[in-house]
Amino acid sequence: MTPDLRAKVLSEWRGYREKPAQPDRTQGVGETLEKVMRQLGLAERLTEGQILAAWKEIVGEWFALHTCPDRLREGILYIRVVQSSVHYELDRNWKPKIIQKLKARFGASRVRDIRFRIG
Repeated sequence: MTPDLRAKVLSEWRGYREKPAQPDRTQGVGETLEKVMRQLGLAERLTEGQILAAWKEIVGEWFALHTCPDRLREGILYIRVVQSSVHYELDRNWKPKIIQKLKARFGASRVRDIRFRIG
């Protein structure tokens, strides 16, 4: 029996008309928070926090110990690096792979480039 037919039969049996059931419009907190942050123009900050949290998983434990994501501005992720040798290795050899992983995880428009800084 369909829900509409059931409601009609029950209302006739009870002798009064029931209001049709309202559609369920509940949302999860995560969905609502993301929508509100986007409306407030804070979507980039949300992505920045997600990138900071996932940095170790993206680059691996060793690089995570020697680097620290600093900020994400206009699609450019700035990373602080401890040593010049790590800077060279990341910039010359690992940069395309890291960008590819970031784009796959957070979308191509979020992170366009990475800039490594010694500091």
